[in-house]
Amino acid sequence: MKQKKLNSLLSAVAVGFIALVTPVFGQTGKVDVDDPKFDVLQSPEFGGNTNKKSFKPKDWLEAEAKIKIEMPKSYDKAFIDRVTVKWKIAVKNPEGKGYILLEKEVNHVNVPVDEDVYVSIYISPNTIKRISGNDRASKSIIKSVGGEILVNGQAAHNKSGLFSTDGKPGWWNSSSMSRNDSIPLLNKDETPFKALWYDRYAEIEKKR
Repeated sequence: MKQKKLNSLLSAVAVGFIALVTPVFGQTGKVDVDDPKFDVLQSPEFGGNTNKKSFKPKDWLEAEAKIKIEMPKSYDKAFIDRVTVKWKIAVKNPEGKGYILLEKEVNHVNVPVDEDVYVSIYISPNTIKRISGNDRASKSIIKSVGGEILVNGQAAHNKSGLFSTDGKPGWWNSSSMSRNDSIPLLNKDETPFKALWYDRYAEIEKKR
């Protein structure tokens, strides 16, 4: 009799625990993310009725990744309020040997569920020259690109939000990797590409 009561009590505790954690884990999104792709882009030229000025487009470096977020059946919205991408890029150390870590957190809003969208990050011409000493962009200045994707502020289901070009997410946590906050990464809205290919990319949250 005592054993039956104990079993009943344990079952009740287990059911209660499941009921407690289900709302937390039940809203966690699963992220399908491709490895980031690199591209060299030149500063765009925009026509208009202003006076023509001498202008020689310089090179930018872009890293972009295609993502698709799957939400559980209990999630009754067609869009996700916020998707955060924490970008991590290892670039050549402009002051010596080895590599340094550049970081940038970008918040995206109104991200559609179960639909392919792109997220991106940029290195400006001035930053390229600062790192390499050259005006021309070269992918060789970058060792790895990676990061983490959060869905509505939560880590993605089963670590699916981690990504890296070398297939080994987490390299940015190495104690040997020094950070440099004085060399900026830029989101798409902070570049002259802001209005280009607009529907391809996840919408970036505006600062208020």
